[in-house]
Amino acid sequence: MTTPVHAPAPVPRYELHCHLDGSVRPGTVADLAAEQGIALEAPAAELVVAPADCGSLTTFLTYLDVPLQVLQTPGALTRAARELVEDWSADGVVYGEVRFAPQLHGRRGMTLDDAIRAVAEGLAAGSETTGVRTGLLLCCLRHQTPDESLAVAEAALRHRGLVAGLDLAGDERRFTARPHRPAFELAHGAGLACTVHAGEAAGPRSMWEAIDELGARRIGHGVRCTGDSALLDRLRSERIALETCPTSNVQTGAVPGLAAHPATRLLASGLAVTVSTDTRTTSATTLGREFAALRESAGWTVEQEKRVQEHAAGAAFGPAAIR
Repeated sequence: MTTPVHAPAPVPRYELHCHLDGSVRPGTVADLAAEQGIALEAPAAELVVAPADCGSLTTFLTYLDVPLQVLQTPGALTRAARELVEDWSADGVVYGEVRFAPQLHGRRGMTLDDAIRAVAEGLAAGSETTGVRTGLLLCCLRHQTPDESLAVAEAALRHRGLVAGLDLAGDERRFTARPHRPAFELAHGAGLACTVHAGEAAGPRSMWEAIDELGARRIGHGVRCTGDSALLDRLRSERIALETCPTSNVQTGAVPGLAAHPATRLLASGLAVTVSTDTRTTSATTLGREFAALRESAGWTVEQEKRVQEHAAGAAFGPAAIR
């Protein structure tokens, strides 16, 4: 994947669901590997860009292995974050939130605090040159222990000036959210906003758990909610935003195809649908490409894109609201 082509967006764009390790430019992965003496088995693009149909989230996630391998120094994290902001700017994004799990970047001795500061430094540098506003979210991981998640939440609170929110990511089929409740209670007690990955690999029950157990005010993906009318009512009445990622949702098998993506009917039914890329490199996409695909496959109009951007601006954890 190359750097996004500069093209005017019909309305200002807001990206709420974007993983740093899945958004590192292939050229940057190659550069960092060479600098660090890491031999790649194949050209970087082959290792970090997933096929259009991975068949499962498990397979999709294997394409993050190499980016994680090279993102083990502060300099690498700072560069990746800065370049992401540049890519947002090229994509017409005026506000972007990036999330990452700092506990995955300690293979060469970085602490949680080191990793958070490094990413924040890159975001600040990118914002200074592009004018794009940013928010930083930290990810707890379902397969890790409650104590590890609590340590991430504590780190988030130590860096309240840099961190805008807390997330829970990982395999929602195999691991429930409830064990991580102490981390999210700590975040809520300090007024830190929370989102939770749910309704992607698992069904509505994972979304109920995200809302009732962890107090999520946004749901990462949430595309498997359509069969539960009570859940739809809850999402609608409480304006809990859905962070849908159409291309990624197809790649992981969460939805069968873009034409069948539930974002269209969920938006029409009054839910706070947002659209993001999830992983710009892994999914070889941009927000411009996501909306172009929705126009082509589902007949989206500029008015629908505008409504989605308004939802995203209103659900942002940082200073992104439309004025």
